[in-house]
Amino acid sequence: MALFDLSLEELHAYRSASVAPEDFDAFWSKTLTEAREHDLDARFEPVDTGLTTVEVFDVTFAGYGGHPVKGWLKVPAGAQGPLPLVVEFIGYGGGRGLPHENLLWASTGRAHFVMDTRGQGSAWGGGGGTADPVGGAPSYPGFMTRGIDAPENYYYRRVFTDAVRAVEAARSHPLTDASRTVALGSSQGGGITIAVGGLVPDLVAIAPDVPFLCDFPRAAVLTDRHPYREIGLFLKTHRGRTEDALRTLSYFDGVHFACRGTAPALFSAALEDQTCPPSTVFAAFNAWAHADKAIEVYDFNDHEGGGPYQEAAKLRWLRSYA
Repeated sequence: MALFDLSLEELHAYRSASVAPEDFDAFWSKTLTEAREHDLDARFEPVDTGLTTVEVFDVTFAGYGGHPVKGWLKVPAGAQGPLPLVVEFIGYGGGRGLPHENLLWASTGRAHFVMDTRGQGSAWGGGGGTADPVGGAPSYPGFMTRGIDAPENYYYRRVFTDAVRAVEAARSHPLTDASRTVALGSSQGGGITIAVGGLVPDLVAIAPDVPFLCDFPRAAVLTDRHPYREIGLFLKTHRGRTEDALRTLSYFDGVHFACRGTAPALFSAALEDQTCPPSTVFAAFNAWAHADKAIEVYDFNDHEGGGPYQEAAKLRWLRSYA
């Protein structure tokens, strides 16, 4: 499909109709306070990967509910530290993969922490190893409607909490410089990045690419591509539940985290993206609260976005921050 959403001029002016719940901040404060009642228990086990330019640590830390969450920490071989820290979140269905799959950020002289996404890691890449031990009410297969009956039960409450704890775990390693921490990711990873940007007040920068999990009221009716389509298919069966579902989703909408963003940000969007439509990306970008923000736009691309060109843009951009 060619251009199907708003024009570029309209995108820059677009504002989401999503309304934040009155207790949004209280909900997240309570959630994170409860998570921090569990010892972070961050463990870093050296791994012999055969790689000579980076050192790799197999990481386990306590996420939401104290549940064990996996990750990789990769640092340049022989690094003395403290190193600027890049914390990366993964796209929908993927996991932390294998240690050699992503060496870009460690190759720049930074520490690179990759968080596994609970319950995922079975759709592409090298897989994942973090279970989601929490059950839930009936949902459409996938993750978008798990626990959608109430914000307290929703799947992404656990994932976003894991992500905040992942930043804390990565910062606890002696080779990392907590004062120079960047969060980034693509698609679902971009949506998680925006949430972390709204929940962690002292990041130096964030870089969400073609982010998912933004502007739910529009996304759910604009595209019929998964994963957003999971919401519509759930409501197709559970008639009359739309208002309740959107209320739950409002606690996890990237637009509302963006309004609380306190770090410089580099977004990206693709104008033919049917998975994360450009208007939903611009909804979060336009709401991002920090004045130092920019967005790269790829006019003839779908959900692959800028690909290696966007990686190059981030490499240039991050020199000023970390």
